[in-house]
Amino acid sequence: MTTSPQRVDYSRQTVLVTGASAGIGAEFARQLARRGSDLVLVARRAGRLDALAAELNGAFGVAVSTLPMNLTQPGVGRILQGELDARQVEVTGIVNNAGFANHGLFHEQELPRLMSEIALDVTGVVEISHAFMPRLRQRGNGFLINVASMAAYQASPTMAVYGACKAFVLSFTEALWYESRGTGLRVLALSPGATQTEFFDIAGESADGGTRRMSAEAVVAAALAGLDRRNPPPSVIAGRSNKAAAVVGRLVGRRRMTELIGGMMNRTTAGR
Repeated sequence: MTTSPQRVDYSRQTVLVTGASAGIGAEFARQLARRGSDLVLVARRAGRLDALAAELNGAFGVAVSTLPMNLTQPGVGRILQGELDARQVEVTGIVNNAGFANHGLFHEQELPRLMSEIALDVTGVVEISHAFMPRLRQRGNGFLINVASMAAYQASPTMAVYGACKAFVLSFTEALWYESRGTGLRVLALSPGATQTEFFDIAGESADGGTRRMSAEAVVAAALAGLDRRNPPPSVIAGRSNKAAAVVGRLVGRRRMTELIGGMMNRTTAGR
């Protein structure tokens, strides 16, 4: 099936958003609902999902389903698809946003926490993408957004596993972008920098490396602006300073950039 790129008609979309109970995920839900999309909200905290669903249904009149679920469980893509099939909900778009980070020296971290991080940040993204992509490609008018990070662009000392996970997500999604060309399915990796969300409640306040935090609203707006382009790129970096940082990283080389990031993270950790 080959189609010409067309602007996304959000009013005809039913979008699955993971990690939708707060932060970037909740903001994706709000901005998509404002554009007329129906939603399926997935996260662990049922109360927050229900409150957000009521808010969006009342404000925008869109249909909102909620699925409280632990996304680190094996086979999560198949489980999600089975649940939605049982509800007769056909998803046309996906935002794989759920994720978390462990912050500290790698050898001092608890291995089960690191494995849970990989399960959510990498395995869940792969399983959900794989479960839904055949139907998304067949429909040819939806989208897949995977949330990566600026941490994907260089090594991340004191957040080694998180940076590696997000590097995987970036590379994986850009490959899917190429594979999906000509199908009508839009695929996009979003790379935010530090964002004012509950992410730092788990990772710790010093995990931002002392950088200025963007608002979730601005991050999501950057993603949807990229998605709306006539010929969308494989990935989008949110924020001018973050785009500049990515350029600097390419210019100074991987060794120097790793030293810079490591020094920055050590300074902020020691100062708090």
